[in-house]
Amino acid sequence: MENTKIGAPTKYNQALQDQADEYIYKFTEVGDVIPSRVGLCCYLGVSKRISYEWETLYPDFLHTLENIEAMQERTAVNRGLDGTFNSAITKLILHNHGYSDKAALDHTTNGKDLTPTFAGMYGKPDPDA
Repeated sequence: MENTKIGAPTKYNQALQDQADEYIYKFTEVGDVIPSRVGLCCYLGVSKRISYEWETLYPDFLHTLENIEAMQERTAVNRGLDGTFNSAITKLILHNHGYSDKAALDHTTNGKDLTPTFAGMYGKPDPDA
């Protein structure tokens, strides 16, 4: 039996990779406020599904997507700080990059747990306290 591939041949080649790399620096010229995977896909004329396939098949394409994420984070931080972006949108974007506005609370006192003891609940002195 002959070894034939089923489906359309891939559109990916070095010229397309070069175009993908250009997007990182041209995203505003093509009308994107912030770089993104979907913006890259529109720029290249491919679907998001294809981009997910390519990132597993082509290390250079994965590297480009990682650079887009870094540029997206940088843009969100800078535009959030200078007030260009709405704070809610900035918070949403940065959440996808691991940022959080939660405050961690330590519920201990001098390293001791605040769990009530039986003796402490009934007013009897706790000899360990």
